[in-house]
Order: sequence, then structure tokens, then C-alpha cells
Amino acid sequence: MGKKGTTVNRFKTSPLPNLDLPRKKPRSFVEWKTLRRWGQLPGSEQSVPGYLLRLAREEAGLTQTELAQELKVSQQSVAQAERWQSNPTIGFMKDWIRACGREMEIRIKAL
Repeated sequence: MGKKGTTVNRFKTSPLPNLDLPRKKPRSFVEWKTLRRWGQLPGSEQSVPGYLLRLAREEAGLTQTELAQELKVSQQSVAQAERWQSNPTIGFMKDWIRACGREMEIRIKAL
């Protein structure tokens, strides 16, 4: 195998920098929720509107149908709003959050 006195080159490796690049493929809600709970969610994924709305609905113990009846929309509208790439209006989100017994706060911060 190896001869006595043989040296092996060892290279120090450093971890890759956290670039926080946007994902091309959406995360599943379960993965997003788990990473959020663990505090491991990248900054660019902290405010996915659809997933935040779904989280509020689930924590309120409402089904999509129950929430749809409260909002006077179809169950399909609720399902569509809960997707990764949804783009709900602020008014719709406000009504949704209120129906879930929560308050919504929107902040705009300087970079």
C-alpha cells in the first residue's frame, strides 16, 4: 500500500459563502415552513405572500373552504392565493389576515 515516509498533501477547505441567491424552483410549503421554524430560511424567502397567508390560515384552524366563505370568494381563489408565486393585493391580504384573527403590518425599509 503506502511506503514509510510518504506524505499526503492536505488542503484546507473553507465553507462556501452564503450568496442567498433567489430560487428558480419553488420550495414546497412543508419545506418552507420547516426552514422558517428552524430559522434557516434565506432572507429572500422570508416574505413569500402565498405561504404567509397559508400559514395564517392553518394557524387559525380554518380550511380553505371555511376561509373562502368568510371572504366571499371561491375555494379555488384561496388555493391560488396560497401558492409560492401568487401576487395577492394588499386589500385581499388584509381581509384574509383579519378573517384569521390576526393583524397585518407592512414596513418599507431603506436599503
